[in-house]
Order: sequence, then structure tokens, then C-alpha cells
Amino acid sequence: MPPDGIDRRAFVQIAGAAVGGMIVAPACGAPAGRWRVLTDAEAAVVEAIAEQIVPADQDPGAREASVVNYIDQQLAGVFAAHQETYRRGIAGVQQTSNFMFGGNFETLEWSQQTDVLRALELGQPRGAVWETEAAQSFFALVRNHTMQGFYGSPRHGGNRRLVSFRMIGLDYPRVVGENR
Repeated sequence: MPPDGIDRRAFVQIAGAAVGGMIVAPACGAPAGRWRVLTDAEAAVVEAIAEQIVPADQDPGAREASVVNYIDQQLAGVFAAHQETYRRGIAGVQQTSNFMFGGNFETLEWSQQTDVLRALELGQPRGAVWETEAAQSFFALVRNHTMQGFYGSPRHGGNRRLVSFRMIGLDYPRVVGENR
């Protein structure tokens, strides 16, 4: 046994446990449900907002394209800096919805949801959250992410079953080096 009291085998076991703990620990803080960053309640609001932005008609909308999955997946990665903006913005949307119509955004009628989003877009929402957050910026952020999730490549988590590509008559774009 070495003079410091730990042999090589014990060191490797301890180091392996530490690395394993670092890999598992972030998952322990993840929200319950099927989402990476959003809670189930937050995802329901984001999905309702996205569906207002790209509604289904004769073609599928944001819900069928799984835009909320795209947003959640990207919030866990490249959009990580926007996680708190989403949390505060969603809380603000709920406050505005309750002030204007006495209910949560995802439960409101279509026209009421439209009125809430119009208030955000015009910078005229109600609620304490909007005293520190810019409603117009939040709406623009969600709108941009919704469009990316709807029209982007399915490999990023949205545009499920190529719904937007089919809608505009676009074949799945080939990627250089991809063997299809």
C-alpha cells in the first residue's frame, strides 16, 4: 500500500464513482415528466402559444410538428441562456391570462389566447412579472423559436413527420455526406 494510504485500485474505484455521480447528478435536478427543461405545466403553455403562432388548418400546426419538443430540447442545449426568460415569461403569460380572463392560458378559448398574445406583442400585458421582463421580447423569442421548430430539420426535435416540409412541397433536404 502506498504511503498516503490509498492504492491504485481504490483510487480508480473512487474516481469512477465520482465521474458516474457527475453524469447522473444533473438528471436528478431535471423537471418531472417527459421534458428536459420545462415542467409539464410550462410545456402546456408553450405548446398553446406555439399553436397560436402556427395553427393547424388544412395542414398540421405547431402541436403536430412537436414544436414544444424542439424548444425544450434546445433549452437544454444551445438555448440554455433563455431558460429563465422562458420561466419568467410563462409566469407572466399566466398572470396576464388570469388578469384578463380569470384562467390559465392553455385553458382559455382561442380568441382569448389571441388577445393575451396580442397584449404581449403590443407591450401592454398585465401582471407583476412584466415590470421586470419585456413582454415584446419574450413574445418575439417564442415566435422565433416556434418558427425554427416548425420549419427546421426534424433532427433538432421539431417538424415531426416533416409536416412543414410536406406543407410547402419540400423533400427532406439531403445533408452532404449523409448516406440515405
